[in-house]
Amino acid sequence: MCVVTSKNNNLPLIYVCSKYSGDTASNTESAKRYSRFVVEQSAIPFAPHLLLPLYMCEESERELAMLMDMVFIEKCDELWVFGEDVSEGMRREIAKAEEIHKRIRFFDNACNEANTHLEFQPERIQEDH
Repeated sequence: MCVVTSKNNNLPLIYVCSKYSGDTASNTESAKRYSRFVVEQSAIPFAPHLLLPLYMCEESERELAMLMDMVFIEKCDELWVFGEDVSEGMRREIAKAEEIHKRIRFFDNACNEANTHLEFQPERIQEDH
């Protein structure tokens, strides 16, 4: 087992922003992998799409879940965006982080950091299904 340690107890809390809609089983596994990557960067991951589906219904409580996500973003230190496609929900999360001036970092599916937000052009935004 790999153990990540920190020189202090002030690990940043990172909001993991990645796709959930569509292939939820595959996207859940990706979110787990992204969260592990955050741990390996000596930070604390928070991926609400791994938590909220345990007790909320995506179809009937989507807007309530998005409201909760906006509160979670406010509580986190940074927002890290993962993946090659940006869903509508992710777009809303990114917009909230920008609005409140959170640091935002972008990563591809393999957790390689992308240079800029510009790599996520509007044509890559997908509708949530």
